Amino acid sequence: MARRSLSELMRTPPDVDWERIGNTTEADIRRQARADGDDPDEEPEGYLPVPSARDLRRALDMTQAAFATLLRVPIGTVRNWEQGRTPPDPAARTLLMLVAADPKHALSVLGRRAGGLSAGQSRAKRLA
Repeated sequence: MARRSLSELMRTPPDVDWERIGNTTEADIRRQARADGDDPDEEPEGYLPVPSARDLRRALDMTQAAFATLLRVPIGTVRNWEQGRTPPDPAARTLLMLVAADPKHALSVLGRRAGGLSAGQSRAKRLA
């Protein structure tokens, strides 16, 4: 095994066939995935779908501020999720799935400690 220093590695341009990468089609990628033993069309087992934060918030008839208060995250975080700037992290995805799966229960549990929710939670109050 040849050993090279970091400075040597940094001076050496990467050997990448960008034309080949650019010409790779979705069909090529799917064929390669199947060759690797994956089925890109197979539904993953044991996973619940992660709801869109915006769709969930709207279904609960809540403002971004009320939704952020309920989930105990900064309002900027909810805005970033909804505008596609950043995806929810794994813990937030789990929380969104739980709220979507049983809104009444989730709102009653989360609403206990969140104190009073601000305007826009009319449906959420009815569910809790």
